[in-house]
Amino acid sequence: QVQLVESGGGLVQAGGSLRLSCAASGRISSINAMGWYRQAPGKQRELIASITSGGTTTYADVVKGRFTISRDNTKNTVYLEMNSLKPEDTAVYYCKADLRTLLGRRDYWGQGTQVTVSS
Repeated sequence: QVQLVESGGGLVQAGGSLRLSCAASGRISSINAMGWYRQAPGKQRELIASITSGGTTTYADVVKGRFTISRDNTKNTVYLEMNSLKPEDTAVYYCKADLRTLLGRRDYWGQGTQVTVSS
């Protein structure tokens, strides 16, 4: 059984920083791309950052220059460093991993972690 567990969310003032972590565990053969999504109340879930197994990163325009995604392949963990946070960054943040097990390859999601930015 594969699990993705996120941590690091919380309440922060505008201009502050947070670091999210997402650790994958279980009978994992390999992990391909990993990404961070967020969903604000009343809005659709959106992709904000992704990273390939080789370390190539992409960012949504709304977070470019403020957020940094990274991963530690030895720990099956992806991180999201969030700086210069704004109230509009308030959302539940989810990680997703495209990974392979003995049963095949598919996407797995974490349970989400709340990030609240106060003005």
